[in-house]
Amino acid sequence: MDVIKNAVNNGQSSLSEYESKQVLSAYQIPVVKEILVDNYKDFLNAIEETGYPLVLKGCSSQLTHKTESNLIKLDLRNEDEATQAYNEIIAGMDGKQTVLIQEMVKGARELVVGLTRDPQFGPAVMFGLGGIFTEILKDVSFRLAPLEKSDALDMMHEIKGRKILEEVRGMAKVDIDILADILINVGKIGLENEKIKEIDINPLIISGSKPIAVDALMILE
Repeated sequence: MDVIKNAVNNGQSSLSEYESKQVLSAYQIPVVKEILVDNYKDFLNAIEETGYPLVLKGCSSQLTHKTESNLIKLDLRNEDEATQAYNEIIAGMDGKQTVLIQEMVKGARELVVGLTRDPQFGPAVMFGLGGIFTEILKDVSFRLAPLEKSDALDMMHEIKGRKILEEVRGMAKVDIDILADILINVGKIGLENEKIKEIDINPLIISGSKPIAVDALMILE
């Protein structure tokens, strides 16, 4: 893929969030609606197009820990809030101007999907509970790529928190077919792109019944 090839040629050790999501989209993985801007005029046009509430993020291939750097602003509800957040992000980016404007995806359930490349066995797909619980609970399952649908379904059943995928507290059952396709296609990304060493989609938010990738990071070999 051109986005991966260009990143490697530029000497990047990772793809930016925006570039990572371009790869996901190319493999039919649902991603949040977003627009990348590098100046204030385009920013104003983008927030009109995205609508409120929205999310702003600093975006660069060097930014792998945006939360710790205070470069994510959530649930912005008008132009004044968005402009203040934009200025704060730009001020914290060491001269970089690229900002990602995203639709605010709402959902109480967060999953994680990832990939690691084992030197001996090749790409392995990971699935589990996402958001802040990824590090705390470490409730995940793994399968070597390529995955069949039965492998993806088994991965879902193996986590302790699997009931999160069912109807719970008035929330709809997760669309298991879409989720299975996401796991299968993450495996395909690893198999078809040797330069990708790791993938981290976290969180994969369940909006209604549909999983949507709202953040993503890909590490390059």
